[in-house]
Amino acid sequence: MIAHEQIPAVLDHPVYDAEGKKIGDAKHVFVDDATGRPAWVTVKTGLFGSHESFVPIKDAAMVEDHLEVPYPKDRVKDAPHVDVDGGGHLDAREERRLYEYYGIAWDDAWARANQPGEGGWAHGQAGTADTTGTAGMTGAAGTAGMAGTAGTDAMDTREASMRGGDDAMTRSEEEMHVGTERVETGHVRLRKYVVTENVQQTVPVRHEEVVVEREPITDANRDQALSGPEITEAEHEVTLHEERPVVETRTVPVERVSLRTDEVTDEETVTGQVRKEHIEVESDDVPLTEDPDDRRGM
Repeated sequence: MIAHEQIPAVLDHPVYDAEGKKIGDAKHVFVDDATGRPAWVTVKTGLFGSHESFVPIKDAAMVEDHLEVPYPKDRVKDAPHVDVDGGGHLDAREERRLYEYYGIAWDDAWARANQPGEGGWAHGQAGTADTTGTAGMTGAAGTAGMAGTAGTDAMDTREASMRGGDDAMTRSEEEMHVGTERVETGHVRLRKYVVTENVQQTVPVRHEEVVVEREPITDANRDQALSGPEITEAEHEVTLHEERPVVETRTVPVERVSLRTDEVTDEETVTGQVRKEHIEVESDDVPLTEDPDDRRGM
């Protein structure tokens, strides 16, 4: 069971079913005007939270940072639609329809709301039970036991307009928190392939040529010239040589290539929208005085 002081912890927090499935976010808490105890919670469901469903809060419980209700998600989403903006009241007809949808006996619910000691109808006190007033609750609304007798079955649930359990309103505003996420922007890879190039290089090459030398007979060479026969046939051969270019390729390492990443910090301007609540004071020709000591946070 959710206590009155837990209402601020319920509002705007996630609501899960018994199987751990998120149903939506709690937007309003309706309290029983007779007992002052939370009776219903509305949960924003549907696409983008476009629908509010009523859920009994009697058997709900706060689990860590969310509210857990004992009803399946689909059942909550299909609950009868009730206009929560129509004055903040849940009348007897609408409440009875919701009780029937969730399988809760109307008579039992009325009896719990009005039993002695629960803050409801004062049965047996001074012999009367016909002047019970409504109990206002901050941030929620509940079942009202208005003027009647112990035998009446009128129950009216209303939503109070404030949170926190007192007569003050809490003004809230959204803050924009900008973070970063790491995403892939591309891939860079090393790929090695072979190309063939034409290379020209000039190298010196040598070759032999025949040069005919004739020298006259002199005293210095006469003996060598007359060493052979006087008249005869003879042949002398000289072998010629030359150098030719020879191409040979050799594989040699010339460079190492690798990849690394460097982080570069840039600045980007992010634009968003935030909502702020404003509180205006309205009065019916009643003079108002503002305490300058109470302007904290304004």
